[in-house]
Amino acid sequence: MVREDLRNVAIIAHVDHGKTTLVDEMLKQSGTFRENQVVNDRVMDSNDIERERGITILAKNTSIFYKDVKINVIDTPGHADFGGEVERVLKMVNGVILLVDAAEGPMPQTRFVLQKALEMGHKIIVVVNKIDRPDARLDEVGDEVLELLLDLDASEEQLESPILYCSGRDGTASMSPTEPGTDMVPLFDQILSYIPAPEVDTEGSMQMLVSSIDYNEYVGRIAIGRVERGEIRVNQEVTVGDYHETKKQYRGKIVTIYQIEGLKRVPCDSAKAGDIVCISGIENITIGDTICNFGEFEAVPFVKISEPTVEMTFSVNDSPFAGREGKYVTSRHLRDRLFKELLKDVSLRVSETDSTDSFRVAGRGEMHLSILIENMRREGYELGVSTPRVLYREIEGKLNEPIERLVIDVPEDCVGSVMEKLGARKGELTQMAPVGSRMRLEFLIPARGLFGYKSEFLTDTKGEGIMSSVFDSYQPYKGDIPKRATGSLVAFETGEAVTYGLYNAQERGELFIKAGTPVYEGMIVGASPKQEDLVVNVCKKKHLTNTRASGSDDALRLIPPRVLSLEDSLEFLADDELLEVTPKNIRIRKKTLSNTQRAKDRAKL
Repeated sequence: MVREDLRNVAIIAHVDHGKTTLVDEMLKQSGTFRENQVVNDRVMDSNDIERERGITILAKNTSIFYKDVKINVIDTPGHADFGGEVERVLKMVNGVILLVDAAEGPMPQTRFVLQKALEMGHKIIVVVNKIDRPDARLDEVGDEVLELLLDLDASEEQLESPILYCSGRDGTASMSPTEPGTDMVPLFDQILSYIPAPEVDTEGSMQMLVSSIDYNEYVGRIAIGRVERGEIRVNQEVTVGDYHETKKQYRGKIVTIYQIEGLKRVPCDSAKAGDIVCISGIENITIGDTICNFGEFEAVPFVKISEPTVEMTFSVNDSPFAGREGKYVTSRHLRDRLFKELLKDVSLRVSETDSTDSFRVAGRGEMHLSILIENMRREGYELGVSTPRVLYREIEGKLNEPIERLVIDVPEDCVGSVMEKLGARKGELTQMAPVGSRMRLEFLIPARGLFGYKSEFLTDTKGEGIMSSVFDSYQPYKGDIPKRATGSLVAFETGEAVTYGLYNAQERGELFIKAGTPVYEGMIVGASPKQEDLVVNVCKKKHLTNTRASGSDDALRLIPPRVLSLEDSLEFLADDELLEVTPKNIRIRKKTLSNTQRAKDRAKL
């Protein structure tokens, strides 16, 4: 049976190419909102971090109605670190809308998600977005997308994909690059005519694949997925199992079923094959599981999610300021929170260590793990985080490391400094081409070579450079990469930083703190231009004397400190340092706090 009343599509693109804004307009123009309803921009980016950073982290489902057809739309993340989200939601759809920025053209993540979609045989609608940009290159970008499709061995049918020209912000779509549209109707019409309706067996034995997991304190885990076959009903007895471990099967019962309409989940009694539904009632269900009629288990094939490439150690905060600001500070709290995250995030790995106070957490990249840390600190957790490490693999007896495909867009006069820095980090230039007035460079570089590079890159390009990377492959170890070029300024004693002490310390390097900041011995208060660490006393007060010389009491002028964000702090960390994360502060500290003990340890080396 072909369900002509239904279409399932995913929107895929590189980060910041305008997916969520386009979905906003699709929802508005399909009549999802009342005419007088107040709607936020980027309504699909529901959590605070997504709204602040302007990125999508979690894939989200919505639906619109057009000409009596329900179109299920899945908005996917564009950042490579959340690629695990994209891989699995593609199993729920029959076609994809590939969004490409009219100025930037195809970028690394575009290539990654498009490759996954082509492997699954999905039909593709190409949308060139942001055509209202002054530097838009409509014809060239269209050609670049075709080259990419050829490069990825697309079938003849996929090479004939329709191309639309849209402005997500203005809510227009058109089939011609020269004539801008007036609304989104051309895009809706293409979805109905080009994306195939699901061909399903509604009479067979029920089968559903879980592609995503949500969590609710009241009902526990909520499984989201497409009904592959048959009909699913409330109070139905089912068998649940995993495609990769078919022996692990258990019994369950469907308690509630929701269908997604607009931005709401609407309860229903049953759903047929082809529908995307949310179900609750099965306690231990996880992503990749298949739900079948009780006693009739047949697993649906499911892609193994790509393995993580970066690891950090999360530990209990043991600094002198521990427990002052956080609500959850013990190892039990930390353990429970990390294992709870595993329920939702399939790309994450958490493992115990020899110590009961620390856990190894592996993810797809620095950003993947930094979002987890940011979420935890907002929830009231205190923790210590080690420097990121890459995960090596032994292949055919040789040590291999993860290699990233890095694409950089920079002004022409910055090319030299970028190539020099990346050459030192073992980057290999594979491609170089002008894009408008700028240059686009493509490198293959070890993942560890990118640690700490972003802030340096922004300085070298005067803030105008754009860089993005995606995992490419494992290759033989490339050799040592020089560590951070700067040392740390370490606090000499516990107390409060005062202007006099900071004034003397700022001659030694760049400061990270201002007057009045509480510090402790071993805490890092700045960066030294030399490679070795310097101990400075920022709590030192000026001794008062009876005699006063003219000018000695003039106000001391402090250089404004550099305030580090969470990502900046992770980039700055050296191997013997930890990041102390609390709900109110982020502090960098030495693992060994005592200055005399560190001096003794160095003397032994």
